[in-house]
Amino acid sequence: MTITMPTASVEGIQLTVTPFRPDAVIGTMGLPTLLQLVPSPRAEEDKRALKYASGAVRRHAEVRGLVQRMLKASQKGRNVTSYASYIATGVGGGHGSAWSTPPITLWLDGQPGAVSEELIAGSGIRTITVLPGSPVVAIDGETQVTAWHELFDNPERFGTTYEKLSSVRLPFELYFGLSVEDARQIFYDRNVEGVPVAKNLAMSMDQRDMGTQLAHRIAETVKVEHEGKIVPFSKLVQARKRQLTRTDPEVVTLSALRVLVITAMRGRGGLGLSSATVHEDELPDGVSAEQAESELVPLLSQLIGQLFPHFVARDAISAPAVLAGLGIAAHQATSWALGGTRLSAEELLRLVEPVRFERDARYWDGVAASANAAGTLNFGGGAKDSGGRVADALLGPDTDYGRKIRGW
Repeated sequence: MTITMPTASVEGIQLTVTPFRPDAVIGTMGLPTLLQLVPSPRAEEDKRALKYASGAVRRHAEVRGLVQRMLKASQKGRNVTSYASYIATGVGGGHGSAWSTPPITLWLDGQPGAVSEELIAGSGIRTITVLPGSPVVAIDGETQVTAWHELFDNPERFGTTYEKLSSVRLPFELYFGLSVEDARQIFYDRNVEGVPVAKNLAMSMDQRDMGTQLAHRIAETVKVEHEGKIVPFSKLVQARKRQLTRTDPEVVTLSALRVLVITAMRGRGGLGLSSATVHEDELPDGVSAEQAESELVPLLSQLIGQLFPHFVARDAISAPAVLAGLGIAAHQATSWALGGTRLSAEELLRLVEPVRFERDARYWDGVAASANAAGTLNFGGGAKDSGGRVADALLGPDTDYGRKIRGW
């Protein structure tokens, strides 16, 4: 006698999804589900641990190696812990609504075990089942996946809990039935075809950065007369691009204005922070965010107001190197300046008043720019390369550079 077996049902991880092409779907899943689907990339690069891992994990590591780059000893790997900290703060409410992680792009090496009929007629919504042991690899967003694993492995280290993490839902897109070559191509397209945002432009968008906050505050504070109207300086600040063109109505970029703020805040030490986030705990020792704002906003607002005609004329003052030098000079008028000659706000304004800001090789060649045979200036060196020389010239009117930029 034999017993009839029940109708087979496909077991595995079920995902509720919406297709956007025949071989790709989108949806959201809980964090525990993601961590079950995609093993930790960092763990898979530990050869000793991998030696004793299950066959499914070793198989997954092999498939991952076909379409992903290594985390170990790379900037990608070094970013994991800071990314995990950022995510933990967001999960805990520390960023408010101003935080986000991008959808994770997954590739299933093979086909789903089952695909249901539409759950709601005409909606396209259905469930797919990923069979146990089927390799699912993050071909875009792997640093995020690794960060989530690091968080879930030790939530207390990042100030969060399993309960908070278990309630997280993550957006994803999942490709299936693609060859390894196709998956590689998607990896390439996602990482190369898109134009990366320049670092200093990205910094100018970071509203948690002290430099960006104060640059916006100063731009709103300064009122200038332009084309017969009194307008806030912010109307003339380009916040979307790294460089101005001749046809732009703006007179300075936000990223360049941020350089002025950072160097005024930190002095010469600010030159190395022009493309790094400056949080409140990275202010000079003993200086609070309130103190930095109360001193820097009026000081730099007054400086910009006096030099505004040079901005309108598109003189050398809009170059990041020149603004960096001005910031270092302005630092000497702050209460927390430690070295060099202390200045009052009035002394600072008198010091810069005779400077020839015209874009002329007689004044700026070799200081903030280089000139070609025709005398055309190139300010391409940037704040880090030339900001210190500009500061020396501004603070030392009797030096060779100081006399040169003043036309003496």
